[in-house]
Amino acid sequence: MESSKYIYMIAGMLFVTFLPRFLPLMFLSNKNLPDNVIRWLSFIPAAVLSALLAPALLLDEGSLYLSLENTALLAFIPTLVLAYKTKNIFYTVSGGLIFYLIIDIIF
Repeated sequence: MESSKYIYMIAGMLFVTFLPRFLPLMFLSNKNLPDNVIRWLSFIPAAVLSALLAPALLLDEGSLYLSLENTALLAFIPTLVLAYKTKNIFYTVSGGLIFYLIIDIIF
């Protein structure tokens, strides 16, 4: 691929990732949104994270994988408890990695 195509591709990716972030800020920054809308918007990060994590934890080659051999799912349970107790992203990520490592060594 020649370099001009790379530049167009990067510019296109910049455009399509920047617009969905910039347009709501531009149009909604000076407006007071109703409390129901603000409450509804607060659920979006958790919904997106769940949508990203669920397939990685529960699926293997497109089918449901609930087994004691599913290391990621077994490590998720104590990580979820740690996240609830500490509410600290550093402890949660570090703990999740440690739980995964320990469970991977045990099983």
